[in-house]
Amino acid sequence: MDSALLVPLSLAFGVLVGAGIVVIVVAAARRGHEAASVASPTVPDGIDQVLDVLESAGVVLDPSNTVLKASPGALAFGLVWNQALVHPELVALVDRVRRSGEPASEEITLSRGPFGDASMHFFVRVARLGARYILLLAEDRTETYRLDDVRRDFIANISHELKTPIGAVGLLAEALESASDEPEQVRRFAKRLTKEAERLGRITQEIIELSRLQAADALAKPELVAMDHVVAMAIDQNRVAADANRINIVSGGDKGATVYGDEPLLAVALHNLIANAIQYSPKGSRIGVGVNNSNGIVELAVTDQGVGIPEEELDRVFERFFRVDPARSRHTGGSGLGLSIVKHVAQNHGGDVRVWSQPGSGSTFTIRLPEASPATAASLGVEQ
Repeated sequence: MDSALLVPLSLAFGVLVGAGIVVIVVAAARRGHEAASVASPTVPDGIDQVLDVLESAGVVLDPSNTVLKASPGALAFGLVWNQALVHPELVALVDRVRRSGEPASEEITLSRGPFGDASMHFFVRVARLGARYILLLAEDRTETYRLDDVRRDFIANISHELKTPIGAVGLLAEALESASDEPEQVRRFAKRLTKEAERLGRITQEIIELSRLQAADALAKPELVAMDHVVAMAIDQNRVAADANRINIVSGGDKGATVYGDEPLLAVALHNLIANAIQYSPKGSRIGVGVNNSNGIVELAVTDQGVGIPEEELDRVFERFFRVDPARSRHTGGSGLGLSIVKHVAQNHGGDVRVWSQPGSGSTFTIRLPEASPATAASLGVEQ
């Protein structure tokens, strides 16, 4: 072959061989990438999207219990950290399902965090997801457990509260019978009997009011309510008790404020706040009742110069039957339901109640309600 022709052919062959090697290398690299993709853990199709919109806690785990995907709820509850389940109770349930292959469900109580003794209650369901993965779903039932505890406490407390005056009425009735020939004793026992009967009636009435407020139709027929009239009614209802304790009730603030709602209920709520202020105020002190109407919010504030409330008990004062000073409340006939009624009245009117207090300096309770407006009327079903 001519040497002049040999050189171009050699170059062409070299280019073809080089190109072939490049193709082989690129193909091998692609096959390696595809193999790595298959081998790497991925969540089965569709599970990603389901977990992203799941309100409860959902977790997908691989064979080594590494968390491949967790719903926002699982992260918010603190069930997952650093791609692993935090609580050994959940890990044990997952391992059991992996061994048996059968789905399992349990009620599990878990610690809320590494500090403190707060806990969460979950209904947990675990099942296999395909051949390799495990799906864990946890439904938060903490609030259900809390409501059950509240219900049990309510029954226990109401039994105790009614037991005292009922027992006293029975004993006083016996004493009256045995003292029938002693007019002075009869008068003394009759006076105490009247007091206990009034206490029993007051507790019963407050339970009825609280039950009504917790009903779905608590505001069946809301109307336009003038807050000036509510303030006047509540102060008038407490005038005798205030005068007996030489306490001066002073009202002030904005005039003409109106809200949509139930006037008797609002009067009861404000009456309870004023009565509470009288109960915990020293003789000769002063109580202020003020109305503030601004930015679409009507505020009713009751300020006293009483003993105040410790900071650690401020969050509990609106609980049913809770008393800052149990001995004082029972002596004055308090049931422990007054502030709970105030809270429910405010909530049923689309508002809330707040408290500021400093031990030794007094307290201020403030009911905040939406001012009467067409939007408020529509939300409460009031005809314009």
